[in-house]
Amino acid sequence: MVATGARRATTPANPTQWRFRGLLPHRLLRFRRPVWWQEIAIIALGYWLYSLGRNAIPTQVSIATRHGLSIQHLQDIVGLNFELSINHWVAAHEWLAQILDYYYATLHFIVTIGVMLWLFIKRPHIYRGARTVLFSLTLLALAGFALYPVAPPRLLPGYSYIDTVVNFHTWGSLADPEIAAHSNQYAAMPSLHIGWALWCGLSIFMCARAMWVRVLALLYPMFTLFVIVGTANHYILDALGGVAIVIVAFAVQAALSGHGAYTPPYDAPDFGKPDPPLPHLRPSRLRPVNT
Repeated sequence: MVATGARRATTPANPTQWRFRGLLPHRLLRFRRPVWWQEIAIIALGYWLYSLGRNAIPTQVSIATRHGLSIQHLQDIVGLNFELSINHWVAAHEWLAQILDYYYATLHFIVTIGVMLWLFIKRPHIYRGARTVLFSLTLLALAGFALYPVAPPRLLPGYSYIDTVVNFHTWGSLADPEIAAHSNQYAAMPSLHIGWALWCGLSIFMCARAMWVRVLALLYPMFTLFVIVGTANHYILDALGGVAIVIVAFAVQAALSGHGAYTPPYDAPDFGKPDPPLPHLRPSRLRPVNT
């Protein structure tokens, strides 16, 4: 069965009709079942390059602070300045702040890896397209971190944002000197938390069969938005930036392949049906044996 809501990529009915087939060579667009050790190597290399690039970006505190103040000022003008109220409300409930802090520090990776693993096992015919989107949006986010460093609300001077991780001594605080020395605290625009969460939500929604699972998938990025704002780690505009890179990443994947991320290649088998008889076998060998 192909991904829920997706159609199989097909060739034009009229051979003379022109159809955009993607920028990649045709041989790279044919269906190939992903190999686990290759995918682990690709993911490990991608994460290493991402971490190296993110942490190699010079820490430009003054520029990042100026950008953060500009974003806050713009949000004040357009009426998107409700982060402070949400942050103070979350900080007033320690149990809630602790939950959101651990959510922010852990689920960002756990859910994303879990969805990739699920697609690899259960939806191998669309795995590569979805993985291309994820890698593309991550590279776009890295470019944003380098070109436009932003101080998150918790580091913004002149405002009373509360860093819930520091305030409640939650594990994984970026204010911890040992952790801060190995992480760029000014990589806020665009929000990769929102980018990855939206990718996870869309992937599950498009590929899952149970309606309740698909609904929960769409709620996941919405709750992530509440988390990043409530913990004073991102602005609303950071979240909109995360949505923007997801849209661009889907466009990149479509340009490379010539079809949507959740559309199987035209030669992919239908995993919801038994495999067709192999052409080199004689029909007599395919009949059941009478006992």
